Amino acid sequence: MSKQEFLAQLRKGLSGLPQDDIEERLTFYSEMLEDQIEEGLSEEEAVLAAGTIDEIVQQVIADIPLVKIAKERNKLKRHLKAWEIVLLALGSPIWLSLGIAAVAVIFALYVSFWSVIIALWAVFASLAVCAVGSVPACVILTARGNSSSGVAMLAAGIVCAGLSVFMFFGCLEVTKGCSIFTKKIAIWIKNCFIKKEEAR
Repeated sequence: MSKQEFLAQLRKGLSGLPQDDIEERLTFYSEMLEDQIEEGLSEEEAVLAAGTIDEIVQQVIADIPLVKIAKERNKLKRHLKAWEIVLLALGSPIWLSLGIAAVAVIFALYVSFWSVIIALWAVFASLAVCAVGSVPACVILTARGNSSSGVAMLAAGIVCAGLSVFMFFGCLEVTKGCSIFTKKIAIWIKNCFIKKEEAR
């Protein structure tokens, strides 16, 4: 694929994004390809080294904030007529309240989702504190002549220490998985805006 074909396909893949971002990315990749060609690569080799169009488009979409994509999509392509403005104003109690409710539900789901992660980390912290606290409790109980309770306390601390190790690695993996899932959801939402823009 030649440089011009690559840039044309990239422009097509980025359609629906804010125009300044499209131009910025096209300029960046054009200059990058020129630099690689000057370093001795052929045009086809430089294009191959840049990566696939789909990978580049997904990375660009991930980098651009959702608010910016939404603003670009919601730009008016024409002036509203008087009757359209009146209908928007009259319908605002309905569509505005539905929009606020939708945002509130999405926010509540997001907060609930991450609250579970925070709760898991709190369980890990509790187990770790219990493991550490069992040692002085064992010493105090043994010093007071209650050695059987001290040994039981130490045993409970060892169990808590073991559980906290497993809990730490579990929490770490769940947190990583949730972060990846959150990023994928954000990219999916951005793609919804972009697809709607392209379909218009």
